[in-house]
Amino acid sequence: MPSSSDPWSFKFFSMALVTLSMIVFDLSAANPSPIMFHPSPWSLAHATFYGDETASETMGGACGYGNLFSNGYGTDTAALSTTLFNNGFACGTCYQIKCVQSPWCYAGVPYTTVTATNLCPPNWGQDSNTGGWCNPPRVHFDMSKPAFMKIAQWKAGVVTVMYRRVPCVAQGGIRFYFQGNGYWLLVSVMNVGGGGDIAQMWVRGSKTGWISMSHNWGATFQAFATLGGQSLSFKLTSYTSKETIIAWNVAPANWNVGSTYTTYVNFH
Repeated sequence: MPSSSDPWSFKFFSMALVTLSMIVFDLSAANPSPIMFHPSPWSLAHATFYGDETASETMGGACGYGNLFSNGYGTDTAALSTTLFNNGFACGTCYQIKCVQSPWCYAGVPYTTVTATNLCPPNWGQDSNTGGWCNPPRVHFDMSKPAFMKIAQWKAGVVTVMYRRVPCVAQGGIRFYFQGNGYWLLVSVMNVGGGGDIAQMWVRGSKTGWISMSHNWGATFQAFATLGGQSLSFKLTSYTSKETIIAWNVAPANWNVGSTYTTYVNFH
């Protein structure tokens, strides 16, 4: 630090400190700290199931995850009612669910954890309490049958449950499944940790800057750009935690549609 007996150097040092503090302030304003995502309070809802014990009917779904076995989700999944689905931005979110207030509940089972992979659409031809379980504004989980059978006997059909959002624990990095063509890149994002969800996404080719991708459906984002022959990087922001991560060089320059590419970074 300069001596106060040297007025010019001291003045220069003071101005540098002011400038540096302004830069730090601007950076923090542009990049707010992530929100620490903790489990939410328990809330009341209802749950049903669809499919059979193999969970084969849960494959695919509105989130675009395809084969849930090969993509790491297995049978611990659920379709969300419109109120929870949030136009697809809830895809990948994780919930603890426990059966309550029913003789069909399994005693001694505190809860099971499921990932949102599908939409349970409204059934306007049925009353909300007798078949139209997913009609707005109901909060409802249509679970895979194996997941439902962890908390209640399947003969119950529908049970009252308590649920809460919890952080997703993902093994390995985020997976990017490519679709589209030479002028349109469509990417399904899977195996997301932390909040489990994606609010915004960008792609960057080795010959481009960052290109904003628009939300197509579910956990799928798109970019209308010519990106063939370039290695691709992705930037993602979590809908829940607001955390942003960059996955550099996820796909090589010879990437192909129909392929899945994995990064070694993930949300906390």
